[in-house]
Amino acid sequence: MIEGRFGDGDELFFEIQLVANEQLDLPVDAMLDTGFSGWLAIDKQDLDGFDWILIGERDMLLAKGETKFDIYAGKVKIEEQEFDVLVHVGTGLTEVLLGRQWLKDRRLVVDIPSGILTLGQ
Repeated sequence: MIEGRFGDGDELFFEIQLVANEQLDLPVDAMLDTGFSGWLAIDKQDLDGFDWILIGERDMLLAKGETKFDIYAGKVKIEEQEFDVLVHVGTGLTEVLLGRQWLKDRRLVVDIPSGILTLGQ
């Protein structure tokens, strides 16, 4: 189970590691976005240094309109467990985003009054 933290606006943040290559894992705070249907989204400027492979493109409808994302085969670590995921890479993303694919086999517990935020199995 991974413990999260609440942002100033009650956003849901979890620390994950982006796996750049065999020697480097980059810890980041990722915001859980249940409106995003994928696994992970990052801004194009944050892609430098990752050995991820471009596998295609996808148009997606966002609150700000339709946007094109490059899709990469990427790797993340959560609690020392490594996952191969599809990464949506676009422009103008202010946060690393975790999407609702993580909720298909993990239980999200959000209790703002008690300060409890977990994502576990």
